[in-house]
Amino acid sequence: MDNIDIKILKLLQQNSRVTASEISSRINLSVPAVSERLKKLDATGIIEKYTIILSAKKLNKRLMIMMFLSLESPKFKDAFISIIQLDDEIVECHYLAGDYDYILKIITESTESLEKKLLKIKNIPGVRKTKTIVSLSTIKNNYSIIPTEIKN
Repeated sequence: MDNIDIKILKLLQQNSRVTASEISSRINLSVPAVSERLKKLDATGIIEKYTIILSAKKLNKRLMIMMFLSLESPKFKDAFISIIQLDDEIVECHYLAGDYDYILKIITESTESLEKKLLKIKNIPGVRKTKTIVSLSTIKNNYSIIPTEIKN
């Protein structure tokens, strides 16, 4: 990967629908060369997927919380993960080192829907303790890493 690839990736991060022709004109490279680079970025797995980002607010999901969670024992892990995977309002789940086993990012409509969600999660077999933090506003939210320029 070189600086041209990084420029292509940054353009795609701004708009994944940008065409090879548009990329070509912005980085002064031929359309076939851009297309070939895109194929390589896809094939090597640097680009995991193309997607859209929905507005939570426009979908009436105005409350974002982070929930730290610990299980009683690792034997509950598989069942816990299966339940978490099925819940569309749990948008992220990370396995942690430290005082808690997992952190969940939950986006929901209101404190009422949050209360129901918390009761549901706390009733999952094996959940031992939780700590919930409500986000008041989002300062920065990148959806993936930003590639950095390669210095010669």
